[in-house]
Amino acid sequence: MSYQVLARKYRPQRFSEVIGQDHVTRTLKNAIEQERIAHGYIFSGHRGIGKTTIARILAMALNCQSADHPVPEPCGICDSCRETRAGESVDVIEIDAATNRGIDEIRELREAARYRPARDRFKIYILDEAHQITDAAFNALLKTLEEPPAHIIFMMATTEPEDIPQTIRSRCQHFSFHAVKFDDIVQQLRDIAGKEGITAEDAALAMLAEAGDGSMRDALSIMDQAIAACGNELKADNVRGLMGTVSSDVLEEIMNGVHANSSESVLTTIDKLLVEGHSPLHFAKQAVRFLRNAMVAKVAGKDSSLLQISSDERERVARVAAQFTEEDLARFLQIILRTHSDLGYKHEQRFHLELGLLKMVHAQRLLPLEQLLSGAASAPTTSQARIAPTASRPSLAPPPPGSRPSPFESSRTAAAPRPSPFEADRDRKSEPKAETPTENAPISTPTPYAAAQPARGYEPQSASPTVTATATMGSAVAVAEVAPPAASSTTEVSIPAIRDAVLNELETAGQNVLVHTLETGVWALCGSEITVKVALSPAMIDLSMGPEMKKLVGAAINKVAGRPLKFTLVGGADPAALAKPAPRAAVGQSARARAMQHPVVQYMQEKFGAEVRTVIDKKEER
Repeated sequence: MSYQVLARKYRPQRFSEVIGQDHVTRTLKNAIEQERIAHGYIFSGHRGIGKTTIARILAMALNCQSADHPVPEPCGICDSCRETRAGESVDVIEIDAATNRGIDEIRELREAARYRPARDRFKIYILDEAHQITDAAFNALLKTLEEPPAHIIFMMATTEPEDIPQTIRSRCQHFSFHAVKFDDIVQQLRDIAGKEGITAEDAALAMLAEAGDGSMRDALSIMDQAIAACGNELKADNVRGLMGTVSSDVLEEIMNGVHANSSESVLTTIDKLLVEGHSPLHFAKQAVRFLRNAMVAKVAGKDSSLLQISSDERERVARVAAQFTEEDLARFLQIILRTHSDLGYKHEQRFHLELGLLKMVHAQRLLPLEQLLSGAASAPTTSQARIAPTASRPSLAPPPPGSRPSPFESSRTAAAPRPSPFEADRDRKSEPKAETPTENAPISTPTPYAAAQPARGYEPQSASPTVTATATMGSAVAVAEVAPPAASSTTEVSIPAIRDAVLNELETAGQNVLVHTLETGVWALCGSEITVKVALSPAMIDLSMGPEMKKLVGAAINKVAGRPLKFTLVGGADPAALAKPAPRAAVGQSARARAMQHPVVQYMQEKFGAEVRTVIDKKEER
């Protein structure tokens, strides 16, 4: 057969003709010039990017007869170069490792490697698809590969280098090949079309390069098929029809329907494509690529080198990217990727494709989790919503007949006033409990009033009463159960209050000696640690402050401070420097008297004229 396909006809025969692998060709040429030739090479990378081609060119350069030593570029005209190019050289043996993968074949190779080459300088073995060789066969080759005869060179080409044992890879020089760039493939296709006398549109060449997916051989194979179908003139429409791809205009139209929340438009467009005979699986693959490019255009701009597409395609994905946020595009890409995966093994591909596209339409109606948790900025707080009068609340009137708001708008409007659950929980814990029978007499008790009182020292929460206060204002009666506000971690800690609480607890426990010692001590707060300097020795401190006392003191401190504080008793202080015992609140003070002194109760009496009816001492109840 006289015809030769383009992939073989224009196969590179010199290092300078290889495109997209400059890092490999430059290293190999320099190694030959410096006479630093290795005995083993591994060429790995994507299919159709020149692994076996470079292995042949290297073999030709090593055995070229144009000089008495290896040359950086083979001449291509000597007997060795011509025979190697045609695959007929007796000293350059190409082995298909996919079929010759067993230990017996490797044993034969090892036995033949002992003999010198028939004519050339080196006997070269090119193992294609080397990852197919079994582990036992690799082990049989291990010793020969580590210390081969001076005339033997091994070259292994593979698409899966991770399947080659590490013991083999460590004995070879590994070259990782890159996928050929989109622009390089387009330029190579344009040069070949000129040499073949083919007129090709730029859009058609871009389509062929995109279909090659980084593989020069795949792009040339598709170009061969396109020439056979279209003749000497390659047009974009003809190439698209041959490849069964969908125009990017259709993909842009579908994304416009998604942006408009029009499920009908999306389903109508996809129905037209399927009626024309397009494959749902192939369309999903194109949609994945299109959405990926749109997301890259959104992130890095339409002129980014990350986009391996034509200029017209760049403008198109840029228009789509401008309609959505980065989060929306990422969500769409995830949906279509899952749809493409489902189409590979499920029946009724049309239904699954339509379902995936409808998910993209509905995805815009989903609210972000952050918005649900934080609520709208204009939403009232929980306390405001609880005590606001009915007249001030907006009425939710039904829409007028005939009007049908979009689900997107209704979901956004309904979710806007939702307060954050964190805000609601914080309000519930920080505000006094209040029951409001009538909404015309709201009660609001600001907690800053309590913080503005003089440092009397808070009683522990266990000893704080619960007061039922009644305020009469006109015809409305408001009853509120008021409890002391819980101290937060940001409230300023009162040393006198902590001191009184600790001494009262110790006195209640009958530790009068320890109470007297701590009363005369010097109390100080540094960060999260409370220190008390006393005149006791370290041995006496350990004796008086046992585990039970430490637990009792720590509980008293935590109740008043509202957060855990470390208590340290420091001994050896000068008795003359110790403080005179300061007065403290009496332990036996009545619950009603303590309730009347509470800042919240005083505020209620001052503001609303509340009357204290019932006082319940929780400590006495226990």
